[in-house]
Amino acid sequence: MRVLVLGSGAREHVLAWKLAAERGVSQVVCAPGNAGIARVARCVPLDLTAPEAVFALADRERVDLTVVGPEVPLARGMYDFFAARGRLLFGPSRVAAQLEASKAFAKAFMARHRIPTARFRVADEASEALDIIRQGEFGFPVVVKADGLAAGKGVTVAPDRKAAEAAVRGAMVERRFGNSGSRIVIEECLRGEEVSFFAICDGHRALSLPSAQDHKRVFDNDEGPNTGGMGAFAPTPLMTPGLDERVRREIVEPVLAGLQAEGHDYRGVLYAGLMVTESGPKVIEFNVRFGDPEAQVVLPILVEELAPVLHAAAAGNLGDWRCPINNDPHVGVVMASGGYPGSYDTGVPIDGIERAEALPGVLVFHAGTSIDHGRLVTTGGRVLTVVGRGRDFSEAIERAYRGVGCISFRGRHFRTDIGRKALRVAP
Repeated sequence: MRVLVLGSGAREHVLAWKLAAERGVSQVVCAPGNAGIARVARCVPLDLTAPEAVFALADRERVDLTVVGPEVPLARGMYDFFAARGRLLFGPSRVAAQLEASKAFAKAFMARHRIPTARFRVADEASEALDIIRQGEFGFPVVVKADGLAAGKGVTVAPDRKAAEAAVRGAMVERRFGNSGSRIVIEECLRGEEVSFFAICDGHRALSLPSAQDHKRVFDNDEGPNTGGMGAFAPTPLMTPGLDERVRREIVEPVLAGLQAEGHDYRGVLYAGLMVTESGPKVIEFNVRFGDPEAQVVLPILVEELAPVLHAAAAGNLGDWRCPINNDPHVGVVMASGGYPGSYDTGVPIDGIERAEALPGVLVFHAGTSIDHGRLVTTGGRVLTVVGRGRDFSEAIERAYRGVGCISFRGRHFRTDIGRKALRVAP
């Protein structure tokens, strides 16, 4: 099988790494890729917002399956373009991708299909949003979300009215997230533990993957602004067989059935960001692709080959596929550029990756990297994810941070508490 992976982050690196090692895969092409991906796949420069160009590459390379990493190409109809021309693509349609691309769409969909989530209101004007805040319908803290895609940075958990009003003005008046903040969702703040639940879907059936927990705030102890993700661990001890079954029954299956009833098959990864509350799991948000940094700790756990599963899902026929895992805990620590998630420098030389990769149980996945005049340099806010595998979470954490300690670049920063939550509940 020949596979095309779309994207340039650490999520795409782990996808390419996993697929390239499989017996049934003869070649992996990645567009546009990064310096790490180039070690396991052939990288091709490409604008992922241009479906015609992406399709032309898939056609030219005679690929059997295209796997979409990031959300933007899906939100712009990449699946629809491929499906109309008879090529398999793993990822949902443009309408189904609105589950991630529009928080308001997702909330309305959940309300129609009785999928458990937080109580909410949608506002199209700043004055309307400020009135909702002032009325205190949901109390404080309260959650303010930009409706559209905002690279994981469009959510504010406001502890009080002043902070909530500032979040509204930042999104709707100052246009901090561009058009993504022209509409906002205001919702009650759920209490409990967050879990990232993943299922590979073929439109009718869903195959559960190991669940993870991520760390979105930039600083230790979940402080500071939200980011695209500063680290993750898997499998989470919170996801018991009983909870897995409940999530499938109350959330995943109603999503697939609801989309089908409205005329849409969902063929791709459904990522449900959940809050496990006293009354059960509730949806915080949906993503329509593998998570980042969760993919970096989930995919290395899989024992079976991934390519045939993704191909079967894209073809609408998962059948009796199962998902054996190795059960070893994996902890991934994101190393970020100085200033992230705000402004940061690029072109900063990176040293020590080879030393980290030589350590037992350590993997390094590239996100924002490239080669400049023969030197590995930074190109983004999130630069690397260093993953440690261990017999238990303590060993996985220790190995991940040993790997981090080998790698240096000016201004680097990372959280020092990734995986610590697992120690509280792990057997």
